[in-house]
Amino acid sequence: MLLDIKNLNVAFSTERGIVPAVRNLNLQLKAGQTLGLVGESGSGKSVTALSILQLLPSNARATGAIYMGEENPINLIGLPEAQLSRMRGGELAMIYQEPMTALNPVFRCGRQVTEALQIHQNISAAEARAATLSLFEKVKLPDPARIFEAFPHELSGGQKQRILIAMALSGRPKVLIADEPTTALDVTVQRAILDLMLDLREEYGLSMLFISHDLGVISEIADTVAVMKSGEIVESGPAEQVLSAPVHPYTRGLVACRPSLHKKLRRLPTIQDFESGLAFSKQEIGADETRERQAILYQQTPVLQVQDLCVQFPARKNWLGLPSAWHNAVDQVSFELFPGEIFGIAGESGCGKTTLGRAICRLVKAQRGTVHYRGVDLLALSEQAFRPFRQDIQLAFQDPYSSLNPRMTIGDALLEPLQTHNLYDSERQQKQRVLELLETVGLEADHARRYPSEFSGGQRQRICLARALAVQPKLLICDEVVSALDVSVQATVLNLLLDLREKFGLTYIFISHDLSVLQQMCDRLLVMEQGKIVDIGFPRTLFEQSEKAYVRTLLASVPGQQYT
Repeated sequence: MLLDIKNLNVAFSTERGIVPAVRNLNLQLKAGQTLGLVGESGSGKSVTALSILQLLPSNARATGAIYMGEENPINLIGLPEAQLSRMRGGELAMIYQEPMTALNPVFRCGRQVTEALQIHQNISAAEARAATLSLFEKVKLPDPARIFEAFPHELSGGQKQRILIAMALSGRPKVLIADEPTTALDVTVQRAILDLMLDLREEYGLSMLFISHDLGVISEIADTVAVMKSGEIVESGPAEQVLSAPVHPYTRGLVACRPSLHKKLRRLPTIQDFESGLAFSKQEIGADETRERQAILYQQTPVLQVQDLCVQFPARKNWLGLPSAWHNAVDQVSFELFPGEIFGIAGESGCGKTTLGRAICRLVKAQRGTVHYRGVDLLALSEQAFRPFRQDIQLAFQDPYSSLNPRMTIGDALLEPLQTHNLYDSERQQKQRVLELLETVGLEADHARRYPSEFSGGQRQRICLARALAVQPKLLICDEVVSALDVSVQATVLNLLLDLREKFGLTYIFISHDLSVLQQMCDRLLVMEQGKIVDIGFPRTLFEQSEKAYVRTLLASVPGQQYT
């Protein structure tokens, strides 16, 4: 056994007392094997990984044993720091979850990898540079010499992830720990990263501990799977067995709550449905019901008409600082949106999805085209004339943490738009509305006194939805609102959005790179590439009949389709 974890317990000392994070955990990783560790956020996956590397914070205490090595195994717990430093990178390496925070923003990418090479291989700077460029080629980075001199912010998410993989491989480790390395990446980039890791596993003979909440991703890369809940392993075994015939209710819930590319459900199952012990039946929306809904939707007058919309950003500037070339982020996009419709926009990062959504609600400036909302061209209005329309058109941002003010309580964050738009007659009524909003999105009244940092990712996303709903909008633009959420939390938020549509008669523009989510949510789907429309139509028709190569590539990149 290359890595053998025995009876691992990890607890944190906090102001509220001792908080256990991992309980009596036992895991084994054989040479050449990939072990998938699955569970929701907060289940203890990352704490387990940090325990292996002995990188836990000072208020954490780990007990048990973590043996590394097939011959004369060494217990990593309690090992002197000098010996641990030699093993980190040399015997064990880790790819961290968020590449932007894992890379130092003030150093060039090449230097960060050469530093690791010089530490672990004791080579010259020239040799380290050559080795780094070779690693960049191995991880299939375009133009390695340019990326060597680039800063992290100048690269895409997929490129930054490849930099981290190159850095992890620099010490030629025996065990590679990958902590959510594909979370929030586009399906095509995700597919490329998974294929790369599979190739590198074969080439380097790596053993991998692959951590993810996405069972589709795990199905593509893992030989065995261990499912973690509340710090404990609740189910483990061969990947195909665990994913196709799960035994534990928690595992069954994880598998079931992932949307399918091939069918649309009236309501997505959640983990709570399975853990409650109550019978849950998946009610699929049939073709006849879909046609009836389409007949009702599309006989109405469009609520929004976008015509030949163009948004440009400076691509280059001259010596005077004036733009000399332009990038077409949105290039002659046209579509109609009908009352009560959920209109999806799909595509890779950089295709113009977010820019299109922001241009509609005038958060970025469009150079050409028109956006007619209920017959009024929004782009022709002055800011003062447009202000009343901001109440009707709201945007739920992709990152709920950065879109909430960390210094404001949740109650104040929800109260602010009510005061800005002078809604309700008194402050008492406004505060009562705040409590109603919290209840609407499934939160409690006492949450109003808490700050964003005190909530989970799923709860923060609910808060952002509550804030968008505060001014009683008619059109809600959802920009990747579930892209970084666990599948179980994702299912809950998607069900909530469908409930809110029925309750308040909302119309949605739903932006996502996840085709399975779009199939579950949308009436129609627009696919974008490099600012242009590639295809538009009903999701099921597009997925089954589209002849566009780009659409077929996106579909082929979705992981774990056999388990949905």
